[in-house]
Amino acid sequence: MSIVPYRSAERRKRRPLDQAAIVAAALALLDEAGLDQLTMRRLAERPGVKAASLYRHVRDKDELLALLADEISGQIPLVRGTGGWREQLTEAAWNVRRGLRAHRDAARVVAMTPPAGPRRLRHIESILKILRDAGFSRRDAAHAAYHCNNFVTEFVADEARFDAFAPRAGRKKLFAQARAHFKSLPRDQYPTVVELADHLTEDDSDRLFRFGLDTWLRGLARLARTR
Repeated sequence: MSIVPYRSAERRKRRPLDQAAIVAAALALLDEAGLDQLTMRRLAERPGVKAASLYRHVRDKDELLALLADEISGQIPLVRGTGGWREQLTEAAWNVRRGLRAHRDAARVVAMTPPAGPRRLRHIESILKILRDAGFSRRDAAHAAYHCNNFVTEFVADEARFDAFAPRAGRKKLFAQARAHFKSLPRDQYPTVVELADHLTEDDSDRLFRFGLDTWLRGLARLARTR
């Protein structure tokens, strides 16, 4: 009897390289190292991916990032379509924020790529339809969707920048230092900064996001009435 360990055909066969496998590897590298370290060379170093094979399925890094943005978008739930337009837009905004927060530098990837992928376009279609069904004009719906996307994406990008600057373990200390600095400023020169020091240094990103979203929705509601 042979003492050589049995190896199944499944183990012997390496998964064929295709575009989906490349995007999955790129997403794993993004989570591991961040966008600045996501290069075609580093991607090719990952197990099961060969440098020469990458370009058979992905034209260049720009196309890879566009595919990555579409993959991230595909993991974000679409709005369920229940409730009024404000409730639906609120749900969409929170869904996108959570989805972008789920992957390192995802907001940057989305911000720097064109909305070309089918899954990403479905989210755009969903937002525009909500606004049009609510009675907004074509122009107002397009402009409102633009600002909604910018607000959510940039908010998450700012959260990611702060997370990189101040890891979770050091956030409390950093906010305490900022609060103490604001309160120590000359009151005759910066009276309002000193007065609002506690509020300027609140570590509650959910509340801050909710405030911005509610303010934007109130502005849209007023626009709807004036139109």
